[in-house]
Amino acid sequence: MENRNRPGNLFDDVAKVAGGAAGTLSGLKSEVESRVRQIVDDLVGKLDLVTREDLDTALALAAKAREEQEALAKRVSDLETELARLKSDHR
Repeated sequence: MENRNRPGNLFDDVAKVAGGAAGTLSGLKSEVESRVRQIVDDLVGKLDLVTREDLDTALALAAKAREEQEALAKRVSDLETELARLKSDHR
């Protein structure tokens, strides 16, 4: 009887085929991940994005401008109140 017909050899052959398939799938997974990463990098590169530092700077400038606008609005309101008082004193 030939060695290849023994049940143990069949399991060895199946294990070898499964091992080879697993290795192939692992390599394919790496290729797909690499390609997807490249595609995402290309897409992000085409977008007009700002850096976090630039965004933080713009937000700080906007906050400062808002504070100044609120201070000026209060000053105008106070001046209008004073003007109304002065007008009523002269009548």
